Amino acid sequence: MATSATVQDATKISPAYRKSILRVLFISLLLDLLSFTLILPLFPRLLDHYRSQPSNTLLEAIFTYLNTFKSAFHRPISSRFDVVLLGGALGSLFSILQAIASPIIGALSDRYGRRTALLYSMAGNILSVALWVSASTFPIFLASRVVGGLSEGNVQLAIAIATDVSTPETRGHTLALVGVAFSVAFTLGPMMGAWLSSKTLSLENPFMTAAIFSLVLLVTETLYLYFKLPETRVVRTSDEKKSAAKVDSRGLGLLKWTHFLFLLIFSGMEFSLPFMTFDLFNYSSAQNGRVLGFIGLLASLLQGGFSRRAKPGFVAKLGLCSSAMSFFLLAKTNSQGMLYLSAAFLAVTSACVVTALNTLASLRVGEENRGRGMGEFRSAGQIGRAIGPVLFCSLYWWAGRDVAYLVGGTGMALVTGMAWRGLVEPVKVEEEKKTL
Repeated sequence: MATSATVQDATKISPAYRKSILRVLFISLLLDLLSFTLILPLFPRLLDHYRSQPSNTLLEAIFTYLNTFKSAFHRPISSRFDVVLLGGALGSLFSILQAIASPIIGALSDRYGRRTALLYSMAGNILSVALWVSASTFPIFLASRVVGGLSEGNVQLAIAIATDVSTPETRGHTLALVGVAFSVAFTLGPMMGAWLSSKTLSLENPFMTAAIFSLVLLVTETLYLYFKLPETRVVRTSDEKKSAAKVDSRGLGLLKWTHFLFLLIFSGMEFSLPFMTFDLFNYSSAQNGRVLGFIGLLASLLQGGFSRRAKPGFVAKLGLCSSAMSFFLLAKTNSQGMLYLSAAFLAVTSACVVTALNTLASLRVGEENRGRGMGEFRSAGQIGRAIGPVLFCSLYWWAGRDVAYLVGGTGMALVTGMAWRGLVEPVKVEEEKKTL
C-alpha cells in the first residue's frame, strides 16, 4: 500500500519515480473522466424520463421557470429544447458548486495532503453515483448532482500532484497529460454511455446500467489510488523554506481573469452549438456526437504532440486566437464543410488554452498554498462556465445566430489582446535579480 510519507523536492525525484506517479495519475484521471462523461449523452432522454413521471412537483416547478425565461424572447423557442435548457441549468448548478468547493478542497490538500484530500473527494464521487444508481425520481437524481458538484476535486488535485512532482522545465509536458486524459475521455465516454443506456435493468431507472458502470469505474479508481498513489505534498523545514527559490507570482490575477473570461465566452458557444446545428442542418444527437468526437480526437492528437512541447504562453495565445477564429466562422457557417472547419479551430482551442493556463498558473503558485491557489484558479473558470451559457444563449435568441457569434468572436479577440502581452513565461526570481 502507498504510504502517507511525502515525496522529496521535485528536483530530487528520480525520473523513474516521477514517471510511476504520473502513470498512476493519468490512469486514475482517465477512469474518473470516463465516469463523468458517461452521463453527458444521456441527459436529454434521462430528463425526459423523469418528466414523464406523474406528480413530479419539483420538475414541474423548474419547467415553469424555464418557460417564463423562454417567453422573454421575441423569437419562439421550440419545446424540443426544454430538456436541453434543463440540462444546461443542471450543468450551471454543477459548475457553481465546484466553484464554491474547489478552493476548500485545495486548502484541505495543503493541510492534510493531496492523497488524503483526493481519497475523500473520491468518497463523495462514489456517493454521488450511488445516488444516481438508485435515482428512481428526479429529486434523488438532483441530489446526486449536488453531491457530485461539491465533492469533485479530482482534476484540480491531479494538477496539484503533477505540479508537486515536476520541475518548472517539465511542467508543460507533465500537465499536458491531464489534457490528453480529458480528450480521450470526452471522445470515448459519451459513446460508452450511449451504448450502456440501451441495456435496461430497471424500468424505474432505465439508465441504471450506465450508472452502475460509472460506479464500478470510481470504485476501481479509488482502490487504485489507495494502493498506488503516494503523498506528493512537499513538507519543508523552516530552514528549507528560507532557502527555497522564490516564485514569480506576477500575472496570477491576469491568469484568473483570462480563465474566467475565456470559459464565460467559450462555454456559451459550446452550449449553443446543438441549437445552431439543429437550426441549420437539422442535426440529430448522433450527428452532433460525431462533431464532438471529431473535436476530441483532433484535440488529443494535438495535446499528445504540440501542446506538450511548446511553451505554455505561446500555446495559450494560439488557442485563444483559434477560438476567436472559430466564433467568426460559426457566425457565417452555411455548410457542413464550414462547420467542420470551425470544429477544427475548436479542437485547437480545446487542446491549448486550459492546459496552458493551468501550466502558467502552477508556475506562479508557491508550494505552501499550491492546492488552494490552483483551487481558486479553477474556481474562476467554473464561475465563467456557470454563467456563460445563460448569457450567450440569451443573446442567441434575442439577436440571432450571426450577432451572437460575432459578439462572441469579438469578445474572444479582446481577451486574446488582453492576454497577449500578459501571458509570459515566469522567470526565476534569482535570475531576474542578476539582470537588475
